[in-house]
Amino acid sequence: MAERREFGYIGKLPSGRYQASYIGPDMQRYNGPVTFEAKDLAIVWLHNEKKRIAEAAADDVPWLSPAARLEEARRQLMPKETFGEYATRWIDERRNSKGEPLRILTQKDYRHILAAYLMPTFGKRPIDAIARADVRAWHASLGTSTTLKSRTKAYGLLRAIMNSAVDEELIQASPVHIRGAGAAATKRPVEPATPAEIDVMAANMPPRLRASVYIAAWCARRYGELAELRRKDIDFANRQIKVRRAVTFPPGGPVVGPPKSEAGYRDVSIPPHIWPIIEEHLERWVRPGQNTLLFPGEARGHMRHSVMGTYFAKAKKAAGREDLKWHDLRHTGATMAAQVGATTAELQARLGHSTSVAAQLYQHAAKDRDRQIAERLSRLVGGDSS
Repeated sequence: MAERREFGYIGKLPSGRYQASYIGPDMQRYNGPVTFEAKDLAIVWLHNEKKRIAEAAADDVPWLSPAARLEEARRQLMPKETFGEYATRWIDERRNSKGEPLRILTQKDYRHILAAYLMPTFGKRPIDAIARADVRAWHASLGTSTTLKSRTKAYGLLRAIMNSAVDEELIQASPVHIRGAGAAATKRPVEPATPAEIDVMAANMPPRLRASVYIAAWCARRYGELAELRRKDIDFANRQIKVRRAVTFPPGGPVVGPPKSEAGYRDVSIPPHIWPIIEEHLERWVRPGQNTLLFPGEARGHMRHSVMGTYFAKAKKAAGREDLKWHDLRHTGATMAAQVGATTAELQARLGHSTSVAAQLYQHAAKDRDRQIAERLSRLVGGDSS
């Protein structure tokens, strides 16, 4: 029978050895890790356990049970996982909000950032040995030799990895806290193309690609959506383009997958003035079959962005708009939609944006354009019609 003491219990076993136990702060019973040869040894163990409980309460820190302390001791003896090992595993196992693996291009981007900016400094360090001072020194070392966009992306990836390490209880708190370091890089200012410039650029593309300029601009399509566009995606009855897929170009060849986000699934109405251009393109340049690509490459597969860019370089030069990139055609379409009065929600739906932030940027652009119009109206009063 166990002997009750001021703290805990001691019982003599048939073997002649002693067993000690006590009720912890969590009201659970805890036995000694072993049985004791002598009663005095059991008393010493209980005394030490009582002392641990009192010290935890005095220091206002969590009390650890004997089993939890043993597990912590084992963890301390295990080889420490380095930042590089954890970060590599993080990219391999990372899932999006739907529980799906990261897209191939996203993984490629993360691996590049990891190798170029994080591994040289943190790769071989135990992940729990990285302090705030280390992160600040690393960020300062990037200096002006690294672009703002690259610094921002590297900082963001480091922050995401260390936040996950906190969630997995590998570290107690993230050391990645630098005010303003995660702010998005300032975007390059874009002057949208005019309708006349769009016409000139389209006219200077190869005939089989002229419609691509009109669709990219007037329907504000992403390039991956445009390159994967097939005959079946043109809704003749409603004169719409159904966005259901997009293509990316990771190493190893094109990969067709879902649009960039859930909001990317959408039906985009085609402006009436370019509908005849699309009809003519389908009749003249697109082979029969619902799965036929509208703008294939030379081998009838997906046309890479770089190939389209080669053709577009000549076309934009002819229009006097060498400052434009292909993606700026989408920007142009979004801005023109805002200028004719599209609301934030309407722009968001047409562009396939998950949030209203980007759509609001185009509305700001439309407001700037309205100010320009007002200034020109004032110049008319002075007889200046320029």
